[in-house]
Amino acid sequence: MPNLSAPPAAGSGATRVVDPIHVGGLHKRFGDDPVLRGVDLSVPAGSVVALLGPSGCGKTTLLRSVAGLERPDSGSIHLGDRTLFDSATCVPAERRRIGMVFQDWALFPHLSVGRNVGFGLARHERRSGRVEQALALVELSGLADRMPSTLSGGQQQRVALARALANRPSALLLDEPFSNLDAALRTSIRMEVRSLLRGLGLTALFVTHDQEEAFAIGDEVAVMVDGAIAQQGSPAAVYETPATRAVAAFVGDANFVAGTASGDWADTPVGRVPLKHALRGGVDVVVRPERILVAPGDAAVIEQIEYYGHDAVYRVRLEGGGLVRSRVLAGPQLRPGDRVSLRYVGEPSAAYPAEPGRLAVSV
Repeated sequence: MPNLSAPPAAGSGATRVVDPIHVGGLHKRFGDDPVLRGVDLSVPAGSVVALLGPSGCGKTTLLRSVAGLERPDSGSIHLGDRTLFDSATCVPAERRRIGMVFQDWALFPHLSVGRNVGFGLARHERRSGRVEQALALVELSGLADRMPSTLSGGQQQRVALARALANRPSALLLDEPFSNLDAALRTSIRMEVRSLLRGLGLTALFVTHDQEEAFAIGDEVAVMVDGAIAQQGSPAAVYETPATRAVAAFVGDANFVAGTASGDWADTPVGRVPLKHALRGGVDVVVRPERILVAPGDAAVIEQIEYYGHDAVYRVRLEGGGLVRSRVLAGPQLRPGDRVSLRYVGEPSAAYPAEPGRLAVSV
């Protein structure tokens, strides 16, 4: 299979260089509304960082700023040792050597697949085999003469990716590129794209609001909340040790269980929970549903059961009125109305100073 990272043919342009992305203190307002609030983000060379956050948090604005499609108000953007934006510099999008795959793929319906992929390349570059190489990389060899309308959604997505790769970018940006695909196809395509990015060693920033997608794609996950990066780290670190209450609530199912901390432990309605960081006094402990064991007892009542085939979730009402979720990797053995006991199992959990009047709740 052709390799876009290999030395190009004579006259086809310079070999692609893979560079890290560094964003520092980036601000952007639209009118009176602040969208980016001092964003700091690093994408190491050759790695994939998934930018995860709810709709409206500023993810796409950040991506478009890195691409050169939006001009920030202040801050800096660097690609390797090149300054793309700061108070004195703003490199045009076409000179940044950054590829971008848009959410709607942005294919030209009147151009063939090959002409879409070659769009933006110089004539000698189109003749150098780059288009054929890019199509081969996304397993679309032989479809250069087809029109986009004759392709499936998955194939159109691959054409958009091939077009971004054909320019041999130093980094690649992807803005929720699988959102228009059905669930089954989205799962298979994202793993193909992940394997391709890893094989090429490309620096990539991948925007998504889907936690499962972020964890599957990213070497690291950067969680964006209200226009700033709240936490960046490995998927496991973000899930197991959320830096803030907002990150804990957004990333995965979380029970916030009220308790009393005494150093490395907290006493809670689900038992004694070890803490990642020592605290004292009233706390809200982050307890993932898979960490709560449910057994027949008299401490709580099963209110509802959600069965998903591969697992099941018990929604359990505590004596004090709070509600928690417990996940089991099996079919439900209990029924709504059954009285149960709860026990915490697993590694130390994150906890935060208690919010006044808060009951145990699941989110």
